Amino acid sequence: MFVKSSPVNPTSAESTRAVVEEFLAARLAGDTGRLTEIFADEVDWVLAENPAVPWIRPRSTAAECASQGAELMEYTVPEDARASVDAMLVDGADAVLTGHVSGTVRATGKSFEGPFALRLTVEDGRITLHHLYENSLSIAEACTP
Repeated sequence: MFVKSSPVNPTSAESTRAVVEEFLAARLAGDTGRLTEIFADEVDWVLAENPAVPWIRPRSTAAECASQGAELMEYTVPEDARASVDAMLVDGADAVLTGHVSGTVRATGKSFEGPFALRLTVEDGRITLHHLYENSLSIAEACTP
């Protein structure tokens, strides 16, 4: 049974969508400074730990979260990096994006790919929650020589 915990505030949803779109644009541009401004000082960051993958590690501050994209580009071949968003669902302060990601690990030359789901929460115009679910097995295999 589905129970909605709070009524949807259209203004909140519009604000959330705007911040998420700004996050995506900054991420695409590799603008770490802007990403640092978009992330809250403390972020509930979830990305399954994966010791084989150097850019996947615990994070909690705005600067740590913002640097994840730059670290990803450091360890992968930028020309091979692909990410597409198939859907974005916004409900109040929460947004869920689904899509597909692929790339090549620089050190091994191996490729990875798979679907992803990203849940974000926006409070006071900043991202306070970032939970990413992806094909971690494919990424780990690509990082293993």
